[in-house]
Amino acid sequence: MSIIGKMVKAFKLMKIIKNQYSSLLSIPEYTEWENALKEYDSISLGLSGSSALDLGCGEHPRNPFSAKHLFGIDIIPNSSGSIKSVDLSLERIPFKDYSFDYVTAHDFLEHVPRVVYAPSRRFAFIELMNEVWRVLKPTGIFLSKTPIYPYSAAFSDPTHVNVITHETFSLYFSGDNPWARMYGFYGHFEVVTQWRSDIYLISVLRKIA
Repeated sequence: MSIIGKMVKAFKLMKIIKNQYSSLLSIPEYTEWENALKEYDSISLGLSGSSALDLGCGEHPRNPFSAKHLFGIDIIPNSSGSIKSVDLSLERIPFKDYSFDYVTAHDFLEHVPRVVYAPSRRFAFIELMNEVWRVLKPTGIFLSKTPIYPYSAAFSDPTHVNVITHETFSLYFSGDNPWARMYGFYGHFEVVTQWRSDIYLISVLRKIA
């Protein structure tokens, strides 16, 4: 390739990167996003007896919406009766339909494979989003906090196998015809709001029944 050809190719690549960053910067930055969640918590919405499920919770499920009843799921076995040991890359969420007002995922979705072979091909991330939609009550809230592309934190951890962009939820899991339909997504979410906070994307989605 000639020098001019290489320059043209480099210019096109820079233009693509610039457009991606410009699109990302359209998402508002909010360092105190936890405070903004109070608008959607059980107190503000008047949800008595509310329940929440935290995915990938470790030993201590998070409860940013102040739900009365709190449960967790983690791949590591735990003696707590409120935390179930489940591999969500392969297994369903072990709760009934319409069980929760809130489902949360802090630093978790990036660990869920997009495709697994167990033994046949499955779209694990799509199936998990179906499961989140299934266990949420009508108008229930899903909160995701995950490292965002193009920050290196989205890639540097070798267990990060699912790169989330600021368009993942809006294009593939919300709207009248979400793109994930082609991969088996049967749910329907509305992206209520999204923020940037340092290297993270914080997304608040509402279940559309």
